[in-house]
Amino acid sequence: MKVVLDHLTKKFPSRNKKTDDEVIAVNDFCFEIPDGKLIGLLGPSGCGKSTALNLISGLLKPTDGRVFFGDDDVTDLPPELRGVGLVFQNYALYPHLTVRENIRFPLENLKGADRPSKEEMERRVKEAADLVQIGQLLERKPSEMSGGQQQRVAIARAVVKMPKVLLLDEPLSNLDARLRLQTREEIRRIQRETGITTVFVTHDQEEAMSISDLIVVMKDGKIHQIDRPQAVYDDPIDLFVAKFLGTPPINVFEGRVKGERLYVGEDCVLETRGVDDRDVWVGIRPEAFTLDAAGPMRCGLVGVEVMGRDSTVIATHPAFTGTNIRAIIPAECAREVGEGAVRFSLKDFKVHLFDRQTEARLRFEVK
Repeated sequence: MKVVLDHLTKKFPSRNKKTDDEVIAVNDFCFEIPDGKLIGLLGPSGCGKSTALNLISGLLKPTDGRVFFGDDDVTDLPPELRGVGLVFQNYALYPHLTVRENIRFPLENLKGADRPSKEEMERRVKEAADLVQIGQLLERKPSEMSGGQQQRVAIARAVVKMPKVLLLDEPLSNLDARLRLQTREEIRRIQRETGITTVFVTHDQEEAMSISDLIVVMKDGKIHQIDRPQAVYDDPIDLFVAKFLGTPPINVFEGRVKGERLYVGEDCVLETRGVDDRDVWVGIRPEAFTLDAAGPMRCGLVGVEVMGRDSTVIATHPAFTGTNIRAIIPAECAREVGEGAVRFSLKDFKVHLFDRQTEARLRFEVK
């Protein structure tokens, strides 16, 4: 089911009694979610991603704009008539019901011709439980299950009624790191097997990038960029997107372009053909650094962290906007790091320039 959000806006009244200013949680949101795709809504806390999800589900009504499922305008339809499945952060399972009864509950609430027979209910409950691999736990209560198992029950309950759209609101945040990894892989598998159009809300960029067909990066209720996860990482539209994606995060320096050459501090580190003379923010991905005894970028050495496959060189530079630079190098190169100072050459396709005032991306010719 294709979902179209047409100039969607949601405003809330201010809690400050001394002002009439409204809080704009979602601001002129325009986006078409392709049929059968998994979309990650990504952004920091308070950016409006959960509000956007609630507008799609019908739990909130937009101040302006329309919501379409396919060609049908569902803006004024209540949640129960939209054909959506919802999975919340806290699972919201009924503690007094068994797994079987929790999964069956949405089917029992269907009315008229939409309500399946008891035999059909049982078949669909078993299919949904098998889909999330908890078919052997149908007689347990939620209190007798792990957090990961409870999350699977919540997903099974959402998909049992065969929704047009599946909406997941930070469903992994209550799980430990290992369970998060396993469960996000399961969510991707389930989405591919069912072909249900799915919207996944998270503030964890690693989660969004690992399972999404497309990611929507949001800030302050506005869309900053929509694209495939790797494309957004490799080609950020502005400094916010560049800083939000990546672990470790991108290293940001004060720089300047002069004569189509990029200077970071006193170091001329790259040619930047096509960029006029100006002050810039320089974003350098951790994997952009190459150890080079004759490299143009001179840094103070703090230390080296050995991570197994890779090593991280921790360094300083007077033009760096943070505390320590983090440069990822192959583990076998770590022995080449000396003492006191380190020099790097840079992979130009991993270096991004941004206007100092607008923070918009400035593109230069890559060799």
